[in-house]
Amino acid sequence: MSRMTPAELAATLGGGLLSFPVTHFDANHEFVEKDYRDHCAWMLERPLTGLFAAGGTGEFFSLNPAEVEAVVKAAVAETAGKTPVVAGAGYGTAIAVDLAKSAEAAGADGILLLPPYLMVPGQEGLAAHVEAVCKSTSLGVIVYNRDNAILTAETLEKLCDRNPNLIGFKDGVGDIELMMQVYARMGDRLTYVGGLPTAETFAPAYLEMGVTTYSSAIFNFVPDFALDFYRAVRERDHATIMAGLRDFVLPYVALRNKGKGYAVSIVKAGMTAIGRSAGPVRTPLVDLKPAEMDELKALIARVQPQAQKLAANG
Repeated sequence: MSRMTPAELAATLGGGLLSFPVTHFDANHEFVEKDYRDHCAWMLERPLTGLFAAGGTGEFFSLNPAEVEAVVKAAVAETAGKTPVVAGAGYGTAIAVDLAKSAEAAGADGILLLPPYLMVPGQEGLAAHVEAVCKSTSLGVIVYNRDNAILTAETLEKLCDRNPNLIGFKDGVGDIELMMQVYARMGDRLTYVGGLPTAETFAPAYLEMGVTTYSSAIFNFVPDFALDFYRAVRERDHATIMAGLRDFVLPYVALRNKGKGYAVSIVKAGMTAIGRSAGPVRTPLVDLKPAEMDELKALIARVQPQAQKLAANG
């Protein structure tokens, strides 16, 4: 199958909803490829513009490099060209470069460059890190601006000038001034992706800043709701957006905020709640407590008919 060029990838990703499949583990925390592939296939029964393999929701941070490669290969095999696969890369520069190369060899269409490990670099060092990854691959690269890896608009512009395959900017900071600076400088040179936890919360405001898409973690377990909400955002359907926020998104965020690291744990819990368990999270994350799980099941049942049946049956 043919791989997307960076330009094709940028144009495609900006036009629809994106999602990160969770990574399936068994009781011993080993990757279960068959279950992961089955889940990817289930997700792709609905319109999905991009699938991010071994991303944050996929517990990239708890996978070793060989496991990242295995997850990416599984995603590429299962999608079979139906939608682009963007692979996670990160840690220090040397490991990030190796992961980018292995993702390209595995057939991925692009790279999501997550923040480097531990260090808080200045702009010069951070730019060198991003550029090393861009130079190591012919794939399109999306840089994830968050935590200890926050590029300024000026640094990002210079990187784009030197690296044609730097095609995307994912914002996980929530700094409106910085986002406007970036968009004012770069315009349509980049595809902009919303990347704050539970991106639906911020999607309406971000659309007005040129951010036409976001990565929906909740697509893993309430895909129809996620798609309906995305359509409402793109159509600026204020009534539907507010109903979705009140009925599901904001109560979900409140539940997510009950525990450290729950942004990932609650997604796996959602999988269990709809009868499609992806197994436990890996430490240092922890799974939701039983009472929190019950609360999540009730919340999902509000917006997903099949979940209502599961809740009724206990």
